[in-house]
Amino acid sequence: MDVGPVRAAYDAAADRYAELFDGAWRPDPADEAFVRRHLVGLDGPVLDVGCGPGWWTAHLHGLGARVTGVDPVPRFVVHARAHHPGPAFGVGAFDDPGVPDHSQAGVLSWYSTIHLSPAELPAALAALRRLLVPGGVLVLGFFDGAEVAPFDHAVTTAHHWPVDVLAQRLADAGLVEVDRLQRTTPERPDRRYAALAARAV
Repeated sequence: MDVGPVRAAYDAAADRYAELFDGAWRPDPADEAFVRRHLVGLDGPVLDVGCGPGWWTAHLHGLGARVTGVDPVPRFVVHARAHHPGPAFGVGAFDDPGVPDHSQAGVLSWYSTIHLSPAELPAALAALRRLLVPGGVLVLGFFDGAEVAPFDHAVTTAHHWPVDVLAQRLADAGLVEVDRLQRTTPERPDRRYAALAARAV
């Protein structure tokens, strides 16, 4: 996985992106409930991979999770540390998250795989699976779609994934689906959002 181009694209947009998430933005209530249901109350640490400016990490921390956020963009990590005291933040990515394999009770990957090509995704999912203890849970947020296809994201090219197809990719990586969420918004009825929760087996 070469995260360099994505890192560079987000580094260029870091200030604008951080300002958005530190303003009046709040997650969709269904998203928040889904993440909370699967990642709060676990018996062990949680890693937020691709944490960006740190909103979800801080939110989980406030709900009592023992959570750390990592992101490949150093400017995001600096921002998160300055604006979200409490949880730990570090520079890291799928293939080098800074924590040992088989050490996490939960992993959040909230729209952090969307920029990976279909050829790159299996390695990323396998890396996320390796982070989990047996029975640990991964929560993955992504853009839903009728087929695997790229689209013009505001920062850099992203991909839609049919939920059933992505669930099979998780299964191929050793993760069994336990829950899913699919939704749209009145503001963007053309854009479909999804999340999967899956346990390590």
